[in-house]
Amino acid sequence: MYLVVAFLGVLLVLMVLWDAFETIILPRRVARRLRLTTLFYRSIWWPWSGLTRRLTSGKQREKYLGLFGPLSLIFLLVFWAAGVIFGYAIISWSLSEKLKTTESVNFWSYIYLSGTNFFTLGYGDITPIEPLGRALSIVEAGMGFAMLAIVIGYLPVLYQAFSRREVNISLLDQRAGSPSSPAELLRRHKASGSDEDLNEFLSSWERWAAELMESHLSYPVLCYFRSQHDNQSWLAAMTTILDTCALVMVGIGGSSAWQARLTFAMARHAIVDIAQVFRTAPTTRHASKNRLSHADFDRMLSIVQPDQGWTEDLNDAEHRLTEMREMYEPYVAALSEFLLMPLPPWILSEDTIDNWKTSAWGRIQ
Repeated sequence: MYLVVAFLGVLLVLMVLWDAFETIILPRRVARRLRLTTLFYRSIWWPWSGLTRRLTSGKQREKYLGLFGPLSLIFLLVFWAAGVIFGYAIISWSLSEKLKTTESVNFWSYIYLSGTNFFTLGYGDITPIEPLGRALSIVEAGMGFAMLAIVIGYLPVLYQAFSRREVNISLLDQRAGSPSSPAELLRRHKASGSDEDLNEFLSSWERWAAELMESHLSYPVLCYFRSQHDNQSWLAAMTTILDTCALVMVGIGGSSAWQARLTFAMARHAIVDIAQVFRTAPTTRHASKNRLSHADFDRMLSIVQPDQGWTEDLNDAEHRLTEMREMYEPYVAALSEFLLMPLPPWILSEDTIDNWKTSAWGRIQ
């Protein structure tokens, strides 16, 4: 019986170590088996998101949702440490290691010994006597030191990836409005840009989508990190770029159509893979028609004012645009529902003001 318990303790330690190795060091595939970290995030995200859904204030809801990403990292590290400490305590207890102490020995004594070994505290009030117990203490102390070193190197990588992601989202503010909008992006570009400028812009977002896919597949926790402004998010920015590329491919045409295809393919690839990581199946309840109704489609044409590319049959153009949207909208809608990140509109309302025009002391228009 005691050997079985010892085996379970060894298995627990190995599971935690492998989970930490996969999470921090190993570049992971899109399709992955169920892991401890996956179960951990599912078990805490659902109650956290469920409670925030009940908040009536949008700003307060975003505030608490923004706390989840950083706090979950701390909780995950505590979860790993607790798993290793408990596993070694089970091993020592099941092997009936003799301890040198002035107090009576029980299971909590082994928990305390394991904790002091893992954090290398070295109090010395409880120490193992037998060679096996001393060897386990040395191994656990080295393991705790190694995990601490890995975590110290893990956090800067996460925040560097987060900062790179947010730079382009901030740059999108003055180009596409707040929240971002494909109609507003093309209208502002048409007023002061050229095809070469649009190609360069879409090319930079093709690379951004590739970097986001690489970083957010390796570290899915970054998907929970919110942007600094309530009306911005990585999901909204990606959706705006997909909308813009679809609009360029279907209606604008010209030399920008080729780059739009490349950016669309990369962005759609990233969205689908991230949806697969979170197991958010494309939903049939997506607001495809609500996001862009027939009346909004006609209004968008008057805003964008395309020079070329549109067929004489606008119904056919609208149908082709709908087909393009069906390639990605079910996925972004599923992620939007899961992560509680609203999708951007196709057309901004007239009273919308860009973030850079607002401050705590007033607004300019």
